[in-house]
Amino acid sequence: MRDFSSSSALHDLPTVSDARLASVLDTAADGIIVIDDRARILVFNKACEQMFGVAAAEAVGQNVKLVMPTEYAADHDEYVASYIRTGVKKIIGIGREVRGRHADGTVFPLELSVGEAATPDGRQFIGILRDLRPRKESEQRLADLQSELVHLARVSAIDEMGAAIAHELNQPLTALMLYLQAIRRAHSKGVDINSLVGDILGKASGEAERAGHIIQRMRQFVEKREPERHLRDLDPLVDEAIDLTLLGQRHRVRISRNSAGNLPHVSVDPVQIQQIVVNLVRNGIEAAAQMPEPELRVSTRRLADNVLIEVQDNGPGIAPEALPKLFEAFASSKRRGMGLGLAISRTIAQNHGGDLLVDPGGSGKGACFSLVLPVARLDVPADAG
Repeated sequence: MRDFSSSSALHDLPTVSDARLASVLDTAADGIIVIDDRARILVFNKACEQMFGVAAAEAVGQNVKLVMPTEYAADHDEYVASYIRTGVKKIIGIGREVRGRHADGTVFPLELSVGEAATPDGRQFIGILRDLRPRKESEQRLADLQSELVHLARVSAIDEMGAAIAHELNQPLTALMLYLQAIRRAHSKGVDINSLVGDILGKASGEAERAGHIIQRMRQFVEKREPERHLRDLDPLVDEAIDLTLLGQRHRVRISRNSAGNLPHVSVDPVQIQQIVVNLVRNGIEAAAQMPEPELRVSTRRLADNVLIEVQDNGPGIAPEALPKLFEAFASSKRRGMGLGLAISRTIAQNHGGDLLVDPGGSGKGACFSLVLPVARLDVPADAG
């Protein structure tokens, strides 16, 4: 293979094939590096010049370690020598993500594919490199936007439940006020209440704790934070989510809770999973509320390598015309809310390696939503946080 360092070095090309090769090298959007069996650079195209901040004239003839971070460079020559000795391929023919080093010392991600060619000048290796920084930045922006949308949906859910939650908070706060007023009135009348103060203050303290617990659960639910995965038992998460959903609920829906028990742990973001359960239970309550004897069944069980949370209502089921857009954002027919609940719930489930499925019911059978989550691998460290 001829030594084409850049277009500036291409002159008086003897063949049409050489001219074509030079054109390909100079116009390729991806970086192309060719090295010999001693890891010396033979070809360093224009894309590589831009990617690594090194001129082709400077790179050609040097060891390819020139564009590698220290942790890669230290072992690269041995990798090449090992392959030549044994013929065992570790990267050739397999694209993978590696890291490159810019002339200014910046280390950045690259996608590398390596090919091999037998030439009259000996064995040579062709590397195709793609700078992954634009893709990584786009992925991060998308993840940030998705996290923001998930958080917005939780805030929206609390907003929609605002009146019910206010009613729930009003009960312990009213009781607390009445207990304190009783002590003040007795004191103003000169009544000896020494024997009663301890009991009354204990009850007042209990109501204050109850109100604080409600606020704490709400705060944890809507708190803006980065997603965090932990090994968790699913049943307590489901129970807490149901309790949160029922704060101040005035529906007369009977909720039955069934669990297979002894379920394996799942690796999840607890708040996000509770977000799904809250959404499904709220939807189920609304669907069943129009029935003479409304009922909701929430169950957890294992199915093969997955754990399932099933929310079954005894409502009329989902209309066939609503199914195609059921999991689309902003497609809700409700008067309140943004129509994000099911769309975001499915996205969260899929980000956890699972899915959110629906049996639409109908013909006297209510809808059943199934949240599918994979059983956690045993090599994932447990986290009680």
